[in-house]
Amino acid sequence: MTKFISTTLVLKSEILESISEILDYGLHIGEGEKSINITVGLLLILTLAFLLTSFILKSIRNFITRKMDGEDRLKFVSIFKFIKYIVYIAVILFTMSAAGINITVLITASAVLFVGLGLALQELFQDIIGGVFIIVDKSLQVGDIVEVEGKVGKVVEIKLRTTLAITRDDKVIIMPNHKFMSDIIYNYTQNYKRTREEIKVGVAYGSDIEKVTKVLISCLEEEGQVLKKPSPFVLFDDFGDSGLLFSLHFYLNDSFQALRIKSHIRYTIDRKFREASITIPFPQRDVHLYSKD
Repeated sequence: MTKFISTTLVLKSEILESISEILDYGLHIGEGEKSINITVGLLLILTLAFLLTSFILKSIRNFITRKMDGEDRLKFVSIFKFIKYIVYIAVILFTMSAAGINITVLITASAVLFVGLGLALQELFQDIIGGVFIIVDKSLQVGDIVEVEGKVGKVVEIKLRTTLAITRDDKVIIMPNHKFMSDIIYNYTQNYKRTREEIKVGVAYGSDIEKVTKVLISCLEEEGQVLKKPSPFVLFDDFGDSGLLFSLHFYLNDSFQALRIKSHIRYTIDRKFREASITIPFPQRDVHLYSKD
């Protein structure tokens, strides 16, 4: 019996030694206090710490967002992703420090690499910071109509690094978030969804301007998507080179469809002008020829 127990203890000791050798197997860099040991045991500890942190962060996110609306939830999740990366880095450094690795040496040795990465990823960090500001201060929201570099689009998704918008011709614009911090962006619906639109038209000299104004107002009243309040109005802008210049001003709830609505109004203007015998002028020049006797 004693012999059996002794044999069992020897086997357990050998197994523990084998496991210890496997866990200690790895890469050893440097000597003395400045040495860095990356072993199988350390990688297992880091993996467990990573999985545990992921589970805790996911539980926290679900707990906080369980009563949030869909749009607020998406905004919080975007910010939470940024926080999650910072937490992961902190956990990795703490775990390595607890495992006996001098992380100061590791950080010092990687300082040049970090500087290089910082310069190379400068725009990436700007995009992330811009995304956080956009989400926090609500300067841009899903559904807003924006104009960027001459392109008009409706925002459909705001991510931590980029913002996605669909143009009027159903093309997707992917905009880096740092543009919203450094460039001038026109947000058509920042204050409210209603926007004021404009159409310019000219009539021939000699036309009855009161009649022209009434016809233009009737064209706006026929368009169902033009808001009744605030009321549309017509301005007599100027005396042009070839005709009298007017502008129609009206309000829409969906400025994203403004091009189609304006086109339909122009069709109506052309039809009503023909019915009322109002002429739309075109550029003309009088040429006088003088001959000598």
